[in-house]
Amino acid sequence: MEIRKELLELSEQKYQLFQKTLIPNQENILGVRIPKLRALAKEISKSDWEDFLLNGTEEYFEEIMLKGMVIGQVNIPLEERLKWIKWFVPKIDNWSVCDSFCVGLKFTKKHRDEVWKFLNPYFQSKNEFEIRFAIVMSLSYFIEEKCVEELFQIWDGIKHDGYYVKMAVAWAISAAYLKFPEETTTFLQKNSLDDFTYNKALQKIIESHRISKEVKENIRKMKRSSC
Repeated sequence: MEIRKELLELSEQKYQLFQKTLIPNQENILGVRIPKLRALAKEISKSDWEDFLLNGTEEYFEEIMLKGMVIGQVNIPLEERLKWIKWFVPKIDNWSVCDSFCVGLKFTKKHRDEVWKFLNPYFQSKNEFEIRFAIVMSLSYFIEEKCVEELFQIWDGIKHDGYYVKMAVAWAISAAYLKFPEETTTFLQKNSLDDFTYNKALQKIIESHRISKEVKENIRKMKRSSC
């Protein structure tokens, strides 16, 4: 309960109300800012972190978020970390925990082949947030020249009706566009994406501050009609 006490002390009512507008169906939000959670996770990762993961309460949004952050920060061998990630992924039930968890798994940069092999089954999952986990990991760590065509095939092959899956695919495509505009444009000209995901991808590209007005106009012309 010491962790709970610390979280309560770090909570901010205004931030709590703001978060509730961003994260649907999450009533048990205390309102602790991400940097403060990461700092607390760092402290936990240097103490009895395993007991915290296994026995720490999960009543509040931040308690679950904190467990994901600890898994990303604790100093353990690759295979052990992958086991803990596998243990944690089923606990993800919103986009915020998912995306913050992925951002914290920076060890991926040094173990790309092993992590990619680990991720592959999640693309085939029937669970909305397990698929989103795989997509966000792929856009965060694997968009590079030798992988981009394979990523397009994987993203194009995901057929799940979950809103947060579709939005993740759109986000991934827009992230790929910023690095590989020609290859991504070619993909956008021929794919099997549903209209919602396709148009959201275009929208996210257009919203970027890193592309010119002229390019944005060309992207707008690619939008599919809903009629």
